[in-house]
Amino acid sequence: MSMIYGIVSLTFVVLAFLVFYTYIGYGLLTWVLVKLRGRRKEPGGFSLAGTPWPDVTLIVPAYNELDYLPQKLQNCLDQDYPAGRLHLLFVIEGSTDGSAAYLDSRKADVPNLTVLSGNQRMGKVAAMNKAMRYVQTPITVFTDANTQLNKEAISRLVNWFSDEEVGAVTGEKRISVHSAEAAAGSGEGLYWRYESFLKRLDAQLHTIVGAAGELFAVRTNLYEPVETDTLLDDFMISLRIAGRGYRVAYAPDAYALERPSHSVSEEMKRKIRIATGGFQSIWRLGHLLNIFQYGWLSFQYVSHRVLRWAVTPFCLPLLLLLNLFMLTQPGPLNGLPMPGFWWALFGLQTIFYLTAYVGYLLESRQTRWKLTFVPFYFVFMNWCVLLGFARFRQGNLSGMWVKAQRAV
Repeated sequence: MSMIYGIVSLTFVVLAFLVFYTYIGYGLLTWVLVKLRGRRKEPGGFSLAGTPWPDVTLIVPAYNELDYLPQKLQNCLDQDYPAGRLHLLFVIEGSTDGSAAYLDSRKADVPNLTVLSGNQRMGKVAAMNKAMRYVQTPITVFTDANTQLNKEAISRLVNWFSDEEVGAVTGEKRISVHSAEAAAGSGEGLYWRYESFLKRLDAQLHTIVGAAGELFAVRTNLYEPVETDTLLDDFMISLRIAGRGYRVAYAPDAYALERPSHSVSEEMKRKIRIATGGFQSIWRLGHLLNIFQYGWLSFQYVSHRVLRWAVTPFCLPLLLLLNLFMLTQPGPLNGLPMPGFWWALFGLQTIFYLTAYVGYLLESRQTRWKLTFVPFYFVFMNWCVLLGFARFRQGNLSGMWVKAQRAV
């Protein structure tokens, strides 16, 4: 009995450490490492080096996004990038809502606009692969149709490519949350602010591990066609570039702004798809786990992505079950923790999950009780990962999907 008690106690400690390390410890460790190594010097950029700005193609995949296209096109035209060097390529891929007709009508007053359309819906990844065959510029930028970029976004992304070690650059995703927003939206905003903090540390240490699909740029000659059933195209593209020895830089001053998901059910659809894509990506990028070959990239990839997607979500229910098991034991054995210790841990877990449940109940009531946002969104994210794993195990994945509805 003493051996079982000890094994269960040790297992509980290991799992608790993994959860702590994944969400807090990795950030602390990376912060210390960055302090010890010193901050990475940013490149001077084309704007300071006197070198001509390179031509850039801005690709906007859009399927039935007519409601967003006028605003998105104007947003592209408002960029402060040098005139004549920014080329717009909208990929309509079989839209049936009049998107192609609208964009064709704008070609007369937007000479740098190219539209690719067809009668058959291909899916976002196939559309991106097709679009890249038409790109003749050294830099390609990808952005979503339903996001708005700050006017300096393209120039700030491109500036990083003055460093030959940089193969890709990701901008920052920002969530526009109203003061009285549903908990799902508020939690999403908090999550992305924390993610932005971690990305800053990742970039200072070595490289970003995963671009933001809403806004990222690549050297065109480094782009590899992606499997058309890929769910996380931005992640796969950027990690494959990093795996070839290039850095993925981070430009937080280039951002894409979008509204949060319309409801928790819409956010759940999006999160499950991301989680499913996470398992798919881990399967296809298994070679990056070799720390002897990839060094810092492997360390960051495992710590920031693999643990969060494939380990920690399974640790949480196991921690609760192991805690319950310890409460059934007769008492302390050979100096091991007393029952009161396990009751305290069980009480803390219970309070945390009850708070998350309250957050779930309040999520659609425009509450300002932010105390529940973090527990709710934390549990919500990890539950979606478990559902995503089940979906991944089922197979038959498709690169085509219906986007989650965003708040207005």
